[in-house]
Amino acid sequence: MIHYFLRAVGFSGIRKREDIRRLVNDVVQNADGVSRVTDEEEDVPYGVFYKQYAKGTGIAVCGSFDENGAFLYDYYVPYVTSEDITTSEEVSVERLSSHVAYEGLVDETRVGVSLIFYLRNMTDFMEHAARGRSALKGAETSLSALSDGGTIIMPVMKTLQERRITRKKAVSRYRMIADAKKGNEEAMESLTLEDMDTYTAVSKKIHESDVFTLVDTYFMPFGVECDHYSVLGEILQCHAEENPYSKETIFVMKLLCNDLTFDLAVNAADLTGEPKKGRRFKGNIWMQGAIRYPGSEKPRF
Repeated sequence: MIHYFLRAVGFSGIRKREDIRRLVNDVVQNADGVSRVTDEEEDVPYGVFYKQYAKGTGIAVCGSFDENGAFLYDYYVPYVTSEDITTSEEVSVERLSSHVAYEGLVDETRVGVSLIFYLRNMTDFMEHAARGRSALKGAETSLSALSDGGTIIMPVMKTLQERRITRKKAVSRYRMIADAKKGNEEAMESLTLEDMDTYTAVSKKIHESDVFTLVDTYFMPFGVECDHYSVLGEILQCHAEENPYSKETIFVMKLLCNDLTFDLAVNAADLTGEPKKGRRFKGNIWMQGAIRYPGSEKPRF
């Protein structure tokens, strides 16, 4: 099966099952590393081979080992890494029912919804859980994303004073959301009135202005899969990388979206416009994440 976001890491030319087989064999035979752990639920040695094809992006091949130590391929996942800590909020993790993979959930007030992501370093989580540790206590999360395409939009011009006012209002809103989650009725009422005022103001201005001059950034669920989102965010950093296997160019960007910072990879062929620092990226993404544990090394991929 061809992964929908495989093109985001520079493999848009893969079309056949035979191409996938060659790619999987290349990852396993020439892996940058392999992480192993015993699946406690099935008592089976499990492993993930990972190979970086361009800086920060690559393919992970997941599967189990038989009694002779031979690797049995299960599935593969394209990924993009991130060095930044996106959130320190409490995270919960659940295993998928179809195969050995995990999804994480962060109740992040800056987004306004429960943020769900595919867990990249699942072997680290399985290892901590197997040792009887509190696998999520004090953990921090680094988020990243793959995109199947997007559009570069020019920034909304703001003065330094306007940016400070916007930031102050955002911080005040985050606090009200946190209070509302604790049952504060006054905060709930304030948020409701604020949303009504915002809707009224936007409804009046939309007749004369483009929506993207009114909406600076957004982060909202997209489609039926819970870890897919539609985003509009400011580009903080951007660089182009070439996949030496396919010779395709990909852009790796650091985005600021609803005050969340995360890295994103997209195929240059799927991007409309030229990405540069200060401009904005608009597109649909598949969110990934890696959990960092206190006192542990950084995630392997």
